Amino acid sequence: MSRIGKKPIPLPAGVKIKVEGSGPMQVEGPKGKLTVPVPGGITVEQNGNILDIKRENDSYRALHGLTRALAANAVQGVSTGFTRELDIVGVGFRAEAKGKDAVHFTLGYSHNIEFLLPPGVEAKIDKNTHVVLTGYDKQVLGQVAANMRALRKPDPYKNKGVRYTGEALRKKAGKSGATKGK
Repeated sequence: MSRIGKKPIPLPAGVKIKVEGSGPMQVEGPKGKLTVPVPGGITVEQNGNILDIKRENDSYRALHGLTRALAANAVQGVSTGFTRELDIVGVGFRAEAKGKDAVHFTLGYSHNIEFLLPPGVEAKIDKNTHVVLTGYDKQVLGQVAANMRALRKPDPYKNKGVRYTGEALRKKAGKSGATKGK
């Protein structure tokens, strides 16, 4: 058995699961509503406050663990949500929120960059250099954070740019001083 697939998923209060035959699973909670695809050969059973993911046979082993992980992420997302944090490092580099659905970045280019947030993702900016993204869909939230980081990836020589909070970066030494020959 898959070690991940056989772990039961506890359902917090306020989370409702709806499974229709072999179709997708609907997960609804206080933060939002998500749909989890359930592939053929995998069944979802709800026993009170526990959600079990089962498979027909060993040929569905990989899908078993995947479906359980997606379902667990959906349950956690609609109940508590997810958070991703980014830091902006560099002289004059900053971000500011423009309404609820846009963030303006100043990242050393000749123009400011306006980043539109998709529905379900919110941004909070602390001290103009720390961006906190929150949302209930883990995949969308991670993609938004990756797209923000891609606006100005950390420079390997000075480590300036947009990075994840706590990300370990390796700084390159750069050119060594040129020695004068005789």
